[in-house]
Amino acid sequence: MDSKFTKPKGFGEILDHTFSLSKSRFKDFFMIFLILLGPIYLLQAIIQLATGTSFFREVGSGGTWYEQILTSFTETGTIESSIGEDIGLILIGLGAVILGPVAEGAILFALNHLRKQENFNVSSVIKQAFSRFWPMLGSSILFGIMILAIVLIPILVVAFSGAFGAMASPILGILLAVVLFLVFGIIIAFLTTRWSFYFGSVVIDRKSPGFGRSWRLTRGRTWTLIGLYIIFYLIISIVSFAVEATLGIALGNSVLLSIISNLVTLITTMIFSVGYGVIYFDLKVRHDADDLKELLDDYDNPPLLNK
Repeated sequence: MDSKFTKPKGFGEILDHTFSLSKSRFKDFFMIFLILLGPIYLLQAIIQLATGTSFFREVGSGGTWYEQILTSFTETGTIESSIGEDIGLILIGLGAVILGPVAEGAILFALNHLRKQENFNVSSVIKQAFSRFWPMLGSSILFGIMILAIVLIPILVVAFSGAFGAMASPILGILLAVVLFLVFGIIIAFLTTRWSFYFGSVVIDRKSPGFGRSWRLTRGRTWTLIGLYIIFYLIISIVSFAVEATLGIALGNSVLLSIISNLVTLITTMIFSVGYGVIYFDLKVRHDADDLKELLDDYDNPPLLNK
């Protein structure tokens, strides 16, 4: 096995391993996302063109060039272009729900091959991911429902508590709402992180829905994992904002800007998926003693006897 996968890693080592893998195997990882999600983005661009959105540069009303660029993002436009944007958003949403897990699963299978120092190609890991399609989709939908529940319930509690507190004193109501918001935010982050590695269990360990195993794997590492999630989120957000803000000045709300933004989204999502996989295999090493099992296998089957 690859030694980088067989020893527990610290915070910085996980980030370093993620970006080194993303750089060295960029072509393979990016092609996975491009093959699965690229056609959806292409269809979105075709719909936008067919409904009247300019390909190279979309501008709105206004006297100066920057006013025209800004209004291109805020103006509603024609009914046809609005329908095109809505259809595009629906397509991306459906693609993310249906094919997103397949792409992430293929990344996990690819990392598993690298971990075992095995050769792989893009088509083979995509086929492996499709073999786990229904468990991945079902578990992901269940995870989404769980997250929706733990988010909506605190929102209702905070809203009602703040309203009742405001009846007694406006300041008390605001303070109560802020405190409850922070407390529930920490609880939501904690639970989401503890359950979030269900996906690796479903794909690699073939255990569905995987929430119990995720809970066990993340024991003692929750706050470190939350920190890693925050770092990945900040990197993705900064890169996406920098690209969209810079190119948006020149292109406006055009089809070309949408295509470039979608390509950037594919890259940042790919990096996050690689990071998720690196973290998952690190948790496996820590809690499943994969390195010890490997030594026992080598002892029972010496390399010289296998040749």
